[in-house]
Amino acid sequence: MKPLQGTKVELRPVATPDDIEILQRVVREPEVAAWWSPPEDFGGMLAVVHEGEVIGAVQYDEETDPEFRHASIDIFLSARHHGKGLGSDTVRTLARWLIHERGHHRLTIDPAAANEAAIRCYAGVGFRPVGVMRAYALDHTTGTWQDGLLMDLLADELT
Repeated sequence: MKPLQGTKVELRPVATPDDIEILQRVVREPEVAAWWSPPEDFGGMLAVVHEGEVIGAVQYDEETDPEFRHASIDIFLSARHHGKGLGSDTVRTLARWLIHERGHHRLTIDPAAANEAAIRCYAGVGFRPVGVMRAYALDHTTGTWQDGLLMDLLADELT
């Protein structure tokens, strides 16, 4: 996959041991760890690069059954880059690629229902709440089940 260029970020495959080392540090930041458990493997993720620096990662998954074809997105960024529009640019860049290059008509994203900053970010790109998924994800820090918010975006709603 060739890199995807956003307005502020570039998305490229996680490819080097340095990428992995940086991402392992990022997912341990308290502001990130509150919402993300450290993945076992960063393979298949795209590094989010801003001004030459890896600042996080984004991943997608594709449902290929023609009757249910859609894609989903998941993202984390270093806390020092929160609130700068980089998350929105990342999600928008990947969404455009999934819609225009991969042919998806619908995308989903599923932040924790309590993650208000993420929800605002995704809504700014055009994602709309579909509903709350009760006891959706196990919180790795507390061992309790947390609600998730299912959001979706149709191709013609992308901002």
